Amino acid sequence: MISKRLLMGFLGFAFLSSVTGGALWAAEVKVGAGAAPSENVLKKIKEPMEKETDLKLTLIDNGPYEALVDLDQGKVDAAAGGLTFGDWLAMMEKKGYQIPDKNAYKYRVIGKDIIQVIIHKEVAVKELSKEQLKGIFTGKIANWKEVGGPDQAIVVIWGKKIPGTHSVFQKQAMEGEAYTKNVQEAETAESVKEKVKAVPGAVGLAPVKLADGTVAVPKIPEVGRPITLITKGEPNPQVVKMLDYIRGPGQKYLGK
Repeated sequence: MISKRLLMGFLGFAFLSSVTGGALWAAEVKVGAGAAPSENVLKKIKEPMEKETDLKLTLIDNGPYEALVDLDQGKVDAAAGGLTFGDWLAMMEKKGYQIPDKNAYKYRVIGKDIIQVIIHKEVAVKELSKEQLKGIFTGKIANWKEVGGPDQAIVVIWGKKIPGTHSVFQKQAMEGEAYTKNVQEAETAESVKEKVKAVPGAVGLAPVKLADGTVAVPKIPEVGRPITLITKGEPNPQVVKMLDYIRGPGQKYLGK
């Protein structure tokens, strides 16, 4: 016979598991990511997925470069970035990272990101053409009055941990021309936004998710990119379960 103490302990454990949504049994999936996958996919599905499944998502939001390095070192189960697979590997090599084995990677597209230009709220510029964007971010246009705004110096905010955003914008909006070196540095997309809000005349790049009413958001030609998830070898069961959730029940959260 089961002792009363053992039975009560079992029932207490079962109750605790039920009220915590099964968290005691949750399997963990670790993903290193850049701003685009974090803001457009992973942060959106994290809470509902953890409530609806036995999977716990640990998101390491440190940029695509660090994410791929962590993947190679076995620190994460997957890496996610706002670049095509080819552009991602090219970026790594440009930064001097020697990729151990390109053929070891498996990748799939899990979403799309639209890159937005965000400006300090007091700069009343409603629309910017491709040529004007190129001029601003190369430094050839240095004052907002040159594009219909106030007589105020343009301050470009540079996010050190959003190289995928910079790479795609440079290719699509700047036709490959080099960025100005005269910038104020920030870290993540969120910190770029905070600096843009705080610095008069500031302009920066961010995922469309961060382009809200606290900053000015001019109309620009669309700049977009796929959101790619990479694993080293075939994805493990936790990653497969997360991908199934993103493709299935998670779709209703991705449009928000």
